[in-house]
Amino acid sequence: MKKLGFGLMRLPLTDPNDEAKIDIEQAKKMVDLFMGKGFTYFDTAWMYHEYKSEDAVKTLISSRYPRESFCLATKMHVDFADSPEDLDRIFKRQLEKCGVEYFDYYLLHDQNTRIFKKCRELGAFEWLKEKKALGLVRKIGFSFHDGADVLEEVLAAFPEADFVQLQINYIDWDSEAIQSRLNYETARRHSKEIIVMEPVKGGTLASVPDEAEHLMRSVQPGWSIPSWAIRFAAGLPGVIMVLSGMSSLAQMEDNLSYMEHFHPLGQTERDVLRRVVRIISGRTVIPCTSCAYCTTMCPVHIPIFKYFSLYNQDSRELEGKGDTSAKENYGELTQVFAGAGECIRCGACERICPQLLPIRSLLADVADYFEKS
Repeated sequence: MKKLGFGLMRLPLTDPNDEAKIDIEQAKKMVDLFMGKGFTYFDTAWMYHEYKSEDAVKTLISSRYPRESFCLATKMHVDFADSPEDLDRIFKRQLEKCGVEYFDYYLLHDQNTRIFKKCRELGAFEWLKEKKALGLVRKIGFSFHDGADVLEEVLAAFPEADFVQLQINYIDWDSEAIQSRLNYETARRHSKEIIVMEPVKGGTLASVPDEAEHLMRSVQPGWSIPSWAIRFAAGLPGVIMVLSGMSSLAQMEDNLSYMEHFHPLGQTERDVLRRVVRIISGRTVIPCTSCAYCTTMCPVHIPIFKYFSLYNQDSRELEGKGDTSAKENYGELTQVFAGAGECIRCGACERICPQLLPIRSLLADVADYFEKS
């Protein structure tokens, strides 16, 4: 397979305030272009786009292309299950929603200390091995958001995993919290195939501060800024796939332009990225990737990731871009959704956050900034 995967978590929308309203016509054009260039890997999950992403798979892909022409991955997040019967029920529904008879790749979603414990209690690893034995899944694995010591535990408990999906990007490579490099090295030591998620860190590495952008363009003036991030991840030995959650035809065209005939970064580019990391790290206030898991779980429907993005924007993460509309945009969003100050501090968001952010505390900061100033 070519190394670029189409992540169906950030599809184009007809209504920017409703994640369930996927722009099907634009998405069809994106899928057709993707497939037309010889790319075949699609990644979805149960909760993406307010539980509509897997339905979109059927509309966009499985009803329009022969099953053997594409590779499909989806995931089971055990927070939605309380018994092995729940796992079976969700899995059966996923097959129906996607319009397929089997999945090429299937993941136990978002492994960390808590989720790993629940997977063992539910017998989820044995359950997934059974699905592979039955031919309902071709390759089995898990996505992971925790430290390398925990990854060692999961791999020891689940040595049958064919692959591991890791958050890898150049800003998180040496992060003590995310541990991209340490997790990558652990997976390599266990001889696992690696699929990369969040290579552009939810868009953070697509629009970098001016100082960083000027530095990058001085070395490679013809490269788009996001391409640096994708190339960084795709060039790592053992990485078989890099997922990109593309939201527009323009993003698709850009990614295909350099991934169709991929060439990894050279030493000069890697040296530049080390300098870029220092610049970006000094400007990012909340390291959110806009995955929207938190919003899906929020009982009062606070668009948490949107508020964090606006907070970062107004905290000069994108210094020099000339955009001063964050507070105005916040006010407009609160006409549709609950404001940050309406958080009931239940903690559901923090339990599912892959970045392990202290969301309740951060929402209080956002509320103080946008609602009291």
